[in-house]
Amino acid sequence: MSSRPTHLVWDWNGTLLHDIDAVMAATNASFAELGFPPITLATYRDTYVVPVPRFYERLMGRMPTEAEWLVMDDAFHRHYWAAAEGAGLAEGAAELLQDWVRAGLTQSLLSLAPHEKLVPLVRSHGIDRHFLRVDGRIGPSHTSKAVHLVRHLAALDGTGVTAARTVLIGDAVDDALAAAHVGARAVLYTGGSHSRSSLESAGVPVVDTLADAVRTARELAG
Repeated sequence: MSSRPTHLVWDWNGTLLHDIDAVMAATNASFAELGFPPITLATYRDTYVVPVPRFYERLMGRMPTEAEWLVMDDAFHRHYWAAAEGAGLAEGAAELLQDWVRAGLTQSLLSLAPHEKLVPLVRSHGIDRHFLRVDGRIGPSHTSKAVHLVRHLAALDGTGVTAARTVLIGDAVDDALAAAHVGARAVLYTGGSHSRSSLESAGVPVVDTLADAVRTARELAG
């Protein structure tokens, strides 16, 4: 086994950023645009999946048309970003990030949030200095995490980071699928977009706190 230390790739929305209230408000606002009734947090967590059009398909009983998707996607982002600036970090997140760096270990951040919006928001929380890279989505909003994780790890080439020693900490089944795609491991956190039962279907460790996520990540790659 490689002697290289564990590298963490952190998800942002629903993992480091506790933004579920903003997500719910934006989701229901996007549904209201087309006259659909609001949904509850429990329904959201039981139903959420990416790519996002599949999530809407589960709720609507059919795939949204291209015109509907554009309306809903625009409404979601308009309402979400208006609320996201008021969202705080998840409990213990800042301390965990700092402790990881103090231990001489590396970490990076990968999100499907638009890159140009992600970077200033991460910086506003004063944690950007803890990451080797901060990468948001560049391109269509319906792409999967796997595509972006491939690019993210490629950009870290030369830093000593390898997929085999990487653990992705996220809040969605798509995070586990992305990790498996590149040969990394994953730990899923229940504080975000999925219910515990949904996360457990991914077949990777599921935890209720970020502290447990970090502890589990050490064990997985150790």
